[in-house]
Amino acid sequence: MQTTISLQSLTHPDIAEANDILRSCVHCGFCTATCPTYQLLGSELDSPRGRIYLIKEMLETEQASAKTRLHLDRCLTCRSCETTCPSGVRYGRLIDIGREMVEELAPRSLHQKMLRKAMLAVIPYTARMAVVLGLARAFRPLLPAELKKKIPAKQTATAAPVTSHARCMLALEGCVQPLGTPNTNVAAARVLDRLGISLVSVQNTGCCGALNQHMSDSAGARTMMRRNIDAWWPHVENGAEAIVMTASGCGLMVKDYGHALKDDAAYAEKAARISALTRDLSEIISREIISGEIVSGESPDSARLEKFSRIGQGRRIAYHSSCTLQHGQKLGGTVEAILRRCGYQLAPVADSHLCCGAAGSYTLLQAKLSGQLRDNKLAALQAGKPELIVSANVGCQMHLASASDVPVKHWIELLDQN
Repeated sequence: MQTTISLQSLTHPDIAEANDILRSCVHCGFCTATCPTYQLLGSELDSPRGRIYLIKEMLETEQASAKTRLHLDRCLTCRSCETTCPSGVRYGRLIDIGREMVEELAPRSLHQKMLRKAMLAVIPYTARMAVVLGLARAFRPLLPAELKKKIPAKQTATAAPVTSHARCMLALEGCVQPLGTPNTNVAAARVLDRLGISLVSVQNTGCCGALNQHMSDSAGARTMMRRNIDAWWPHVENGAEAIVMTASGCGLMVKDYGHALKDDAAYAEKAARISALTRDLSEIISREIISGEIVSGESPDSARLEKFSRIGQGRRIAYHSSCTLQHGQKLGGTVEAILRRCGYQLAPVADSHLCCGAAGSYTLLQAKLSGQLRDNKLAALQAGKPELIVSANVGCQMHLASASDVPVKHWIELLDQN
């Protein structure tokens, strides 16, 4: 794709990066076939190719309209188009740059600005979100039906294991996960304990920064990145083997810390190290259970590994492959292989590459489209008559559970059995 962005604009590193990405696009249109919003709306401007043209026009003219902003807002950032693209266009990065620029060129209404500021002031902070969630549960009978569905049932976290293995990995508690699905990290800690690994939740960590990043608050996102790096760093220096992500959305964000902070003299090296150490939980479990690779220190014995292979007992489940895992981290098939290795029968799921509509703030800011995508995804997941639906991301899990007739869990809970 040819571009005519001014030389002065190209001195800005983000615009120069966007220009390189734009020039890698060859207009082929393969992305339209796998774009969830294009499938629903049938509009070229609601496809990756259409949004690429809008961003190109905005960068060249330094002008944008409410229409430009609308079509960029409708993007889920699912990155299914990246998996499909034969040219390797880094669309996820391009849409982040485009969204940040459109905020300046086509300012939102006061109401929209206030709503977004309120979301960023509450959702990434667990204590604040706990208050809001408590009020929502108290007044649930008075809320509209669709809003009631978004309020997760209260769960009580079970006790985490007390361990002292030679092998140690770090966990991120995150922001919403401790409230919505508090047993995910506990289940992960118990499973890793059986494999001879201690999973440590580090104090003073919090939101990974993804919500801020995708709502065009890159400064706020970087602040959260630095805080997490500061909290993890002493443990990294003491030999922590990996940073384990039980939410695939957070994992994708933390794996990008090195790129996001590459120009920060004080944090660039640390951020790159943190990203290099970050692994999705499925990567760790796959290595330990399927390949049997032993890194150092304690090793799981064959009897324990064999016990994992019998956990499933042929139970039929449906697995929802989150976009951040299959398209963002390129780990499609990893969780499925683990579950089969553990004796579960996976029901077929049509269009497994399509987004469920969760996508962070999308459920609130694009509620209608989000609901349509959720209903489509649940129809595909439930078609095979599974006993359970499982996923690898807290947002997907809560979003699907809000309307599912079948229980929805994190996949690690299926391995957390004696």
